[in-house]
Amino acid sequence: MFDKFQDECGVFGIFGHPEAANLTYLGLYALQHRGQESCGIVSSDGQRLQAYRGMGLVADVFKRDSTFEELPGRNAIGHVRYSTAGSSDFKNVQPIMVDYARGSIAVAHNGNLVNAQDIRNELEQSGSIFSTTSDTEVIIHLMAKAQSESLADRVAEALSVVKGAYSALFLTETRMVAVRDPNGFRPLSLGRLNEAYVVASETCAFDLIEAEFIRELEPGEMLVIDKHGMKSFKPFKEVSPSPCIFEFIYFARPDSTIFGRQVYSVRKEFGRQLAREHAVDADIVVAVPDSGMPAAIGYAEEAGIPFELGLMRNHYVGRTFIEPQQSIRHFGVKLKLNPVRDIIDGKRVVVIDDSLVRGTTARKIIKMIRNAGASEVHMRISSPPTSFPCYYGIDTPTRKELISSSHSIEEINRYITSDSLGYLSRQGMRVAAGAPAELVNGHFCDACFSGEYPVKFPRLRADSQLGLF
Repeated sequence: MFDKFQDECGVFGIFGHPEAANLTYLGLYALQHRGQESCGIVSSDGQRLQAYRGMGLVADVFKRDSTFEELPGRNAIGHVRYSTAGSSDFKNVQPIMVDYARGSIAVAHNGNLVNAQDIRNELEQSGSIFSTTSDTEVIIHLMAKAQSESLADRVAEALSVVKGAYSALFLTETRMVAVRDPNGFRPLSLGRLNEAYVVASETCAFDLIEAEFIRELEPGEMLVIDKHGMKSFKPFKEVSPSPCIFEFIYFARPDSTIFGRQVYSVRKEFGRQLAREHAVDADIVVAVPDSGMPAAIGYAEEAGIPFELGLMRNHYVGRTFIEPQQSIRHFGVKLKLNPVRDIIDGKRVVVIDDSLVRGTTARKIIKMIRNAGASEVHMRISSPPTSFPCYYGIDTPTRKELISSSHSIEEINRYITSDSLGYLSRQGMRVAAGAPAELVNGHFCDACFSGEYPVKFPRLRADSQLGLF
């Protein structure tokens, strides 16, 4: 129904607090935007691990106060998941928890391992039996086979075999481990709540529970937290960091700080830079809510054109709904968005959205705005054309489904029926996000725009999508 890229998941963990499970629930609530398919919490009371997981939103899965009586202890990790090419099935709900020779362990993972299928094939040939279709389970099998004595070394030994994106949390009876891949694709931050340590995909989770933000984990950093405190390690070979720039464009909440910048400020600067690159005579600037809002404000301020709330969003649209008969066309977009005729009628409108994937939703939105009386509709996108799939934890269409991979900007403009179409340039995007102007090919991963992948992947056709688990 909504033509957007989708993030795969978010993680939250807390160590050393008497209400660990309750606070993890709140942390997951703040991270709900990162995954709506399923969620779960695993807690530790120092002797054993307990899990509670389910399909659906956080508020629906953890809807009974008594649930938290089943999650005792001062330590917990949690996960929200967006299922991708893997099955939407309870068996894939995270955190994954297992018992093995060294005790019990749970893992929650945000990202995607590009060599997971090859490793899984090798493990199965040597006798391993998998209970999920998740790439995360590969890490657990590798840990079980690891020869190292300490937990930190076993985690490092397992992760040294995999390639790709991972911001992950591990929980045993007495320890929590947080780790970020050497490229730093996905965000992961450290906080403090009284004497407890907190780790989360985004800082907005700290704000909700009133935890202090300490810092982000560095790419390739591992934190081991136990009753004695916290230790930091750098067990992996150092590479040039390549954090995902799409986190700034769409995925992260605007009130979060990631990669050293506040998301709202970066999105607003995207809009300012877009106005510099693609100015147009117009009467009003309108955002496609909600993710297009900061960029639209920035565009309006830079261009000196009034910003108006010309499109209203219904925030109560669920993931499923009953389709009416064919008599109501474009029902899905109409259910989510509605134009404000008094604002739009007779106006030359600039419409700002954060991205354009297939073009189908943009086409319907422009038709709605024209039907509301707009004299002109100019589409502006606060990111470059998305021409390549992502393989590092984002659910994207195959390349042949991405309209900009096979159509020029003018052809896309004609398809979506706008009077003009302008994308933010790749260099403008990087500079607005904080990369030095001379580092057009460094610092951020923008493979979905450029096709330049920081971590290579095996046996893949140019027009295909890697299986995300």
